[in-house]
Amino acid sequence: MFRRVLPVVLFALFVAPIAAQTPAGWKVHIDRSQNAQDPDDKSGVSFMAMGKGFHVTAGPAGTYWHPSNTATGNYTLKGTFTLVKPSNHTNYYGLVFGGSALDGPSQSYTYFLVAQNGRFLIKQRNGDKTSDIQPATANAAIKTPDGSGKSVNTLEVRVGADTVSYVVNGTVVHTTPKSAVKTDGIAGFRVNHVLEVMVDDFQIQKG
Repeated sequence: MFRRVLPVVLFALFVAPIAAQTPAGWKVHIDRSQNAQDPDDKSGVSFMAMGKGFHVTAGPAGTYWHPSNTATGNYTLKGTFTLVKPSNHTNYYGLVFGGSALDGPSQSYTYFLVAQNGRFLIKQRNGDKTSDIQPATANAAIKTPDGSGKSVNTLEVRVGADTVSYVVNGTVVHTTPKSAVKTDGIAGFRVNHVLEVMVDDFQIQKG
């Protein structure tokens, strides 16, 4: 009997701290990467409201969203990301859009992320598989950490009638045909592992 109960107890101990801190209505999907070069073998995630935004301290990587944050048609998704503490190797953070089934194994979304090395990437996820829309690419518009280790980047995804523009600090860093990515669905953000990030002014603007 004890052997059957113990795994459940251990799982509850792992998820309880996240559930206790998570802002009301928000959900978190924690990754379980099996990539030996980039494992999600760290424990502990802190996700809480702070001021008018959110504060994430990530052990493993995760996706964060509120089910009511959905967008269709033409819209602009934006958020300002302050990297408080960079990791000891390159990790990415940024916006998620066009999402569905985010809390299960059939999760699907497009993501636009930046990293502490001044690069951005755009990818699509379907289940455990990801595909590149734009591989990691350097761009001078992306702010890198200053002497204190901090950097601030405002990211936007501008979904128009025919194109999607990816914007960092007011500069369009990439454009794709709208048909190339899924844009209708849930919007949120993503923070990869071993990062401390503040997210402010997260919003969806219609039209």
